[in-house]
Amino acid sequence: MSAQPPFDVAIIGAGPGGYVAAIRAGQLGLKAVVIERDSRFGGTCTLRGCIPTKALLRDAHLLHEVKKAVQQGLFKTNAIEFDFEKIQSRKNDIIGKSNKGIDYLFRKNKVTVVRGSATVISPNKVAVKGDTTSEIEARTIIIATGSEAKPLPGYTVDEQRIITNVGALDMTAVPQSLVVVGAGAVGVEFASIYNAFGTKVTLLEALPQLVPLEDEEVAKELRRAFTRKGIDCYTSARLESAKTTDAGVEAVFVADNGERKTVLADKLLMATGRAPNTSGIGLEALGVAMERGYIKVDRYMQTNVPGIFAIGDVVPTPQLAHVAFQEGIVAVEKIAGKNPPAINYLHVPNCTYCDPQIASVGLTEAKAVAAGNKVKTGKFPFTAVAKARIEDATDGFVKIVANEADGEILGVHMIGSGVTELIGEGVTAMGLEGAVADMAQLIHAHPTLSESVHEALEAVFGAAIHI
Repeated sequence: MSAQPPFDVAIIGAGPGGYVAAIRAGQLGLKAVVIERDSRFGGTCTLRGCIPTKALLRDAHLLHEVKKAVQQGLFKTNAIEFDFEKIQSRKNDIIGKSNKGIDYLFRKNKVTVVRGSATVISPNKVAVKGDTTSEIEARTIIIATGSEAKPLPGYTVDEQRIITNVGALDMTAVPQSLVVVGAGAVGVEFASIYNAFGTKVTLLEALPQLVPLEDEEVAKELRRAFTRKGIDCYTSARLESAKTTDAGVEAVFVADNGERKTVLADKLLMATGRAPNTSGIGLEALGVAMERGYIKVDRYMQTNVPGIFAIGDVVPTPQLAHVAFQEGIVAVEKIAGKNPPAINYLHVPNCTYCDPQIASVGLTEAKAVAAGNKVKTGKFPFTAVAKARIEDATDGFVKIVANEADGEILGVHMIGSGVTELIGEGVTAMGLEGAVADMAQLIHAHPTLSESVHEALEAVFGAAIHI
């Protein structure tokens, strides 16, 4: 017997994809229910990922800026101290307000919330186990159960010595030393945070460059910046063992030159990727097509089983909150009988909030060439931007990758202060199919950091003014 009246759509998971899908469903007049097992809304991004990490990054960056201000004579002091407990309290307050904001939006859009763990038992029925067990009937179902940290095989995470993002966010004190395994977005962000707070950080990456998804020149610039900050960076490095002791963790790895090294640290962070939460929710029994744990979907986020959709980290698309947002909108608009445009994943911006920040959209130079394009690139350093000198933020550059034949912009890559805000211009240019010649005619205000984008566009054809 069903414990709830029939719904137009049942959404399993209230993370970025799930809560946006529910809100859009309410806006379109659909009767929506969200099933969430966590006591709070927002999923990994809001509770244990994007939002709290960026809160800590903001404070770490602010501390770094204050220390620079002292060196430049703005303050006279012998020491800069910080209260890590208050920093953590502020982070938790931000999480709480974000959770309450989602709760308000659910109520505003008449979204029903059911607490508990869900199992799909048919294309239009979900069993929910909470304080009691009930069944929910719905015309359609959206799987939005997200992902969880995936440590390397053979290693046990205890969130005390060997930790994931969860343990890295919930520390009660700044560790004296930290080994970070994995130099993707999660790894380099936490490396930045704790380096700024005074931790000795050792960063290990199995692939030949830091931030492996980014352009090679961006990765080289990040390594230079990290090395100047005192972060020990090892690429093409293989972790051999990590043993916990009363004092911390003994990590043994092989460096790129074949040398075997041992590092003793207070903690070791596994930043080695994420796995989709798709097991144990009934998908196999229904014959939902999957590959390596990810759910296969079409352009409308529909699975091979009519009535069942999937969005966010459970599908093989970029594991980014803003991707999940749009996938939720596409799925719900399809359910509502509309014809939403397919997502162009090549136009999805990727932002990493380490210091210096990294932002990109489109193809790297290497991938553009590998795809058969004859390319020209334009690169403009922040050292030549007046506003960057004013801000004392001259690390980094903007790089444009373009098709030599017609000037089509194939990729935009940035590293430097505030570039996660600047990348929107690159997304707009590519989304509207703007060519280099078109975009270079647009006037940018002076003095601003955005002038670097204009100059990089001009540099594609050797016409940059300030270099």
